[in-house]
Amino acid sequence: MRDTFKNIRQWADDRKLLTNSTPQAQWMKLSEELGELSVAIQKNKKIDQIDAFGDVVVVLTIMAAQLGLELEECVKAAYEEIKDRKGYMSKDGVFVKEKIENEKQ
Repeated sequence: MRDTFKNIRQWADDRKLLTNSTPQAQWMKLSEELGELSVAIQKNKKIDQIDAFGDVVVVLTIMAAQLGLELEECVKAAYEEIKDRKGYMSKDGVFVKEKIENEKQ
């Protein structure tokens, strides 16, 4: 999978997206792709969902590269932050964290 992200960054670099675009422009593209993902989910169109998720990841990969980051490292850092969290998703869609005895109120 790491090669895929590397290939995305190379594709973007070859097309001058990393130097001639901005994170702000990519943010607008991301908003567009998220809208397409929302529609695909609402219509329950699996093929469109796959395409939209992929497009979101591509845009995030390019935006991260523009900021001098690698998306896979960002995801790894986020996972490291959440991996030991305990809790559950309530029926009303709220994540309820498990209370830790020594946790300050």
